[in-house]
Amino acid sequence: QVQLVESGGGLVQAGGSLNLSCAASGLPFNIYTMAWFRQAPGKEREFVASITWSGGYTYYSDSVTGRFTISRDNAKNTVDLRMNSLKPEDAALYNCAAARLPVGRFSPNAVDYWGKGTLVTVSS
Repeated sequence: QVQLVESGGGLVQAGGSLNLSCAASGLPFNIYTMAWFRQAPGKEREFVASITWSGGYTYYSDSVTGRFTISRDNAKNTVDLRMNSLKPEDAALYNCAAARLPVGRFSPNAVDYWGKGTLVTVSS
């Protein structure tokens, strides 16, 4: 059974930082593209960042480029999202995702497995 379990969300002031982590089990982690998506209330789920199976390539949405960093540790089956300079518009439920085929920025429809999410709240 595949499990993706996120942690690290919370309340932070604008301009602050958070580090999200996702622990994966039940899948051959090192052959999956891993990604983070987010969904704010009343909005559609959107792509945030992804990292290829080797960790050699990373991709970001325009809104987080330069502020967020995705990384992975294939030995520990974990993927992290370091979020700096947080803005109120970054507040959302952040989901970890595993996708076998996609590379780059991709639709939620291409995701094979989802975590339940971790909530990020940013106060202004």
